[in-house]
Amino acid sequence: MPKTRAAQKAWRQNLSRRQKNLKGGRELKQAIKDFKKAVESKNAELAAEKLPIIYKKLDKAAKTNLIKKNKANRLKSRLTKSLGAKRGTSPVKESGGKTPATPED
Repeated sequence: MPKTRAAQKAWRQNLSRRQKNLKGGRELKQAIKDFKKAVESKNAELAAEKLPIIYKKLDKAAKTNLIKKNKANRLKSRLTKSLGAKRGTSPVKESGGKTPATPED
């Protein structure tokens, strides 16, 4: 147990923040699981409805430092790709996402 009042307050803050972080992580994981389950069951409409919700949760988690920004972007990219692969149309261009260079005259 902390001795000083400041240490006691810091301990209380740490407990409440930990609970909040754990809850946010669980909600994020569950949303991703539900999305993957919808994709695997070939329910593209349901998965397409869940995708913006997951985007919002990932952005919020990155903003509040629950996960890093690059991880959020990487997950969004992978989940979108998986949805496109199950639909039969890839959201990424065939050229690997790059536009061809135009010759200058």
